[in-house]
Formats: sequence, C-alpha cells, structure tokens
Amino acid sequence: MLMRMMVTVPDAAPGPDPTPQPRPARGLLLVITGASGVGKGTLRERWLAGQDVFYSTSWTTREARPGERDGVDYVFVTPEVFLNKARQRGFLEHAQFVGNHYGTPIEPIEAALARGQDVVLEIEVEGAMQVKDRLGDEAILIFIMPPSLTELRRRLTGRATETPERIEKRLARAREEIMHAHDFRYVVVNDDLDRAVEELRAVQQAERARQRPEAEWTEEDRAAGRLAHTVRSAALSSEDLRRVVES
Repeated sequence: MLMRMMVTVPDAAPGPDPTPQPRPARGLLLVITGASGVGKGTLRERWLAGQDVFYSTSWTTREARPGERDGVDYVFVTPEVFLNKARQRGFLEHAQFVGNHYGTPIEPIEAALARGQDVVLEIEVEGAMQVKDRLGDEAILIFIMPPSLTELRRRLTGRATETPERIEKRLARAREEIMHAHDFRYVVVNDDLDRAVEELRAVQQAERARQRPEAEWTEEDRAAGRLAHTVRSAALSSEDLRRVVES
C-alpha cells in the first residue's frame, strides 16, 4: 500500500505593493525682488513665519551689515571663492550689483522643489530675470515696490549703511527697475506691512491651488485667487509706475 506524504508549502512572501505611490506635487519657486531699502527682508520674515518652506541663502561678496549672520542672511565669501563656483555653473543665477557679486546655489533649490517644498529666493532684479529666462513660468516673480521714490530715499538714508553716492546709485537703479515692473508676475507695494504680507500669502496660496483642478479648490483658495489677481503686474498702468518714480 502506497503512503502519500503531505508536504506543507509555506505561503509565499508578499511581493511589493503594485499600487504606485503618488509623487508629491512639485514645490513652488517664489522669487521676490525689488530695490534695496524697500523692505524685502522684513516682509519675507513676516510672510514665511511658521511655514515649512526652503529659504535659499544667497552667496555674496559684500561685507556683512551690522546684525547680519553668515549662513543665515547671506553666505559671505571672497570674490575668488564666488567666481570659482560661478565657473563651475554652481549658481541658478548670479549678478553683480553696486560692485558686489550675488548668487543663488542651485543644488539645494532643486532638491527642495522635487520633494514638494516651496522655495523662496530673495535676490536682485538682474538675477530674477536670469531665473525667469532659465525656468520660464515655473519661476513666480514678485516685485516689491516702494510707495514712492521719496520714501525709498528716506529708508535708505535712515539705514545709515551707505554713502550718499551709493544711495544715489541705488535710487537710479530703482527708477529703472520700477519702470520695468511688468516683467514680473506680481507687484506688491510695501506701504502697509500687514497688507503686503497678506497679499504675499494670497499669491502663494493661489499659485498652489493652480496646481490642482479648479473643482478641488476651497473657498479659501478662491478668496486667495481674487486677492492675488489684484496684485498682478498687469493691473498697473505705465502711468501708475511713473507716478511712483516721480513722487
């Protein structure tokens, strides 16, 4: 009589989950710029407080101002170190302004965008135009504008960090930049800090909502979109810009 042996086969180990995991939405690249003394730093600190964003620290060859911290406000380097990195194409953008070099290192920015983190650049106007040329509509350019050139002069003079000659150079540059504000997607006038911060937050939320179908927008998204629309550069006429530089 034949005996049949029963062999127990262990359950196969579960294979990898065939369901593809959704990739995080790419982060926003928000570029703020404007004339020196317009208050970009103060606006940026208030706007980004409590947010999990990547703030890119620019490299510069200028001397640190009182209270500025190396690696926080800027990475302060020698001209030799800066130019060596530029030759290696290590900057997303770089520019020379009033005798000093400024540049944005590219590697940490791309890494943050890929993991879905918003990135904020605070750079000179020339650098912002380079980013726009390189990345097109992915770069959300925001121009911070003073209420008037007279007010900008007052702020620069009150800062007491520049010679009169250098202040005049900055004002001349500011006149030209203001008249080209239509090159930017948004223009925020920094005459009231609370209102300007609210407009920056609206721009960020509205641009984030645009990554999703409109049917998925919340009422807050729609309200942000309405406010952001009011600070589109197209809402300003050439006469509006001329009034700023002549006042």
